[in-house]
Amino acid sequence: MAHAVVVGAGIGGLTAAVALRRRGWEVTVFERAPSLEPVGSGLAIAANALRALDTIGVGDDIRRLSAVQGEAGIRRADGRWLMRTTEEATSARHGDSVVLLRRTDLVDAIAARLEPGVIRLGFTVTAVDPYTGRVTVRTGDPSDAGTGADTGRAGAGRAGAGPGGGAAHDGAAGTAEVAADLVVAADGIRSPIRTALFPAHPGPSYAGVTSWRLLVPGGGRPGRTFESWGEGRVFGVMPLAGGTAYCYATDTVPAGGDPGDGESRRAELLRLFGGWHDPIPALLEAAPPELVLRNDVHHLATPLPAMHLGRVALLGDAAHAMTPNMGQGACQAIEDAVVLAHVAGDGDGPAGATGGTGTAGVDLAPYTAARLERTARIMARSASICRTTRLRNPPAVRLRDTMMALTWRLAGGRMTAAMDEVLGWRPPTPPGSRVRPPVTPPTSPASPAAVARRGAR
Repeated sequence: MAHAVVVGAGIGGLTAAVALRRRGWEVTVFERAPSLEPVGSGLAIAANALRALDTIGVGDDIRRLSAVQGEAGIRRADGRWLMRTTEEATSARHGDSVVLLRRTDLVDAIAARLEPGVIRLGFTVTAVDPYTGRVTVRTGDPSDAGTGADTGRAGAGRAGAGPGGGAAHDGAAGTAEVAADLVVAADGIRSPIRTALFPAHPGPSYAGVTSWRLLVPGGGRPGRTFESWGEGRVFGVMPLAGGTAYCYATDTVPAGGDPGDGESRRAELLRLFGGWHDPIPALLEAAPPELVLRNDVHHLATPLPAMHLGRVALLGDAAHAMTPNMGQGACQAIEDAVVLAHVAGDGDGPAGATGGTGTAGVDLAPYTAARLERTARIMARSASICRTTRLRNPPAVRLRDTMMALTWRLAGGRMTAAMDEVLGWRPPTPPGSRVRPPVTPPTSPASPAAVARRGAR
């Protein structure tokens, strides 16, 4: 049986692990953290990612968590709508609406498909040979680790460490080597593996905005799904299952300005957005300070030359970290994972790498061919939206808002069609998988499908 090593237990890495296991591969997931604690808050899973999750049997579990109802769209800081649509219109066009959920719920749903011992906690991958598939792993204190999981990983209570995958862990610090026919680098935006494989690539850069994310218990009400744009600032509200509201915000400021604890972050949000339209001030007042997170937004402004080298495939943020403005970060990682498993083929068949150490491994050129151009286009489009939200000059902001409203009113169908390429994507279908049948988009204008997804990752 062919063996795959996945580096990083984030959404992309776990999806790849499940997809490869369904193709008959032996899989070991190395995660440097001693436990998978919830990091981040909410995220959006759009129609394209839901179809990908169908191939690993998780799609309907996620659909059941949807709380989006009624209208959604983009507003001004005073509450006036610039663009709006409905959940029904989005579903009619793309076959699925967006599902907004806690990141931890998605990770738990995916991790539940893995057998005990597949996820190895407290293991740091320190080196990967892309040509032989030899992976060097260190156990012990992860504080000086060189490789970690996808940013924003969440709790996976079912994950556990234990023997398996060719590396023994007796609780003491040490190193081991593991043979892999395929290495999946899902080690996040600051991926050391990416740096080692492509040392000339400039790596992540600051996108010009900092972001806040917060959960407000009891604040999520049907019909309150919107994103409001002001002068260089954005505030979004999305309802989650159970009545919780997921809120996010961005501001155009220099990097590195986090004031510190949750209370000071909430106070800063009230200063920036307390005068915006309802229900934004009330949500900020009700937000528990300990649930307010702040992070500078970084992205890969320059696409990689390839998403693989030798036996190593880069996935998710390690391959194409993007701004959150299209809500496609996690979605593209999920797409990567199911395409990679399709390219890898059966773990015990001719399409896969059959035989362990010394075999030729998987031909990953089709993976790069399938993923690089698509993800580069989405990265560029998301960065372009981010630049639009950063406008501060009042006349430029008024012109932007006027053009958005007029364009939506007069040519909403064309705007919606522009998102069909992203949301209409369909995964390759491995044997035995169930993917929902295609839906033919209507000719009448529907939603700008990015509306309900911008700002959530």
